[in-house]
Amino acid sequence: MILCEAVLGSVNEDKFKEMTVDYVDIEWHEAFKRIHQKTTRQGREIGIRLGTEILTKGLREGDVLWQEGQEVIAVQIPACEVIVIDVDKAHREMAYKVCYEIGNKHAALIKGEEELQFITPYNEPTIQLLKKLHGVQARKEVRKLDFDRAVSSTVSSHTH
Repeated sequence: MILCEAVLGSVNEDKFKEMTVDYVDIEWHEAFKRIHQKTTRQGREIGIRLGTEILTKGLREGDVLWQEGQEVIAVQIPACEVIVIDVDKAHREMAYKVCYEIGNKHAALIKGEEELQFITPYNEPTIQLLKKLHGVQARKEVRKLDFDRAVSSTVSSHTH
């Protein structure tokens, strides 16, 4: 088993550009956990044991966890079911209500690509609640979550 104890950089950095990359899938809700036991796409067994900083920073798409010679193992965050929320520009004040409701559920909230657009991980009760809000459209899609666009202070999953 390969032990990975630090993020060494990103596959986008020049020093890793010419290297062979083997990816390990880390689901969005696992990205803020310190310890993992995973299998890479090429079948390598790896153990991941990271410091406490990962609890707030999280793993990101392309993070390099291991390097040996010209080979690296990097993180891939698979696409998942999400709710895409669009607040009508004529009802901008509803953005506050959307943020309140998502925050009240301790769910991740990510800024969308459009003005007044938000993304949160999918669950049926949340989409039903959002669909009842005046001036708000909510739909289910499959997308990759971009933690760099997070609105909430943490994007880790928390439930009661």
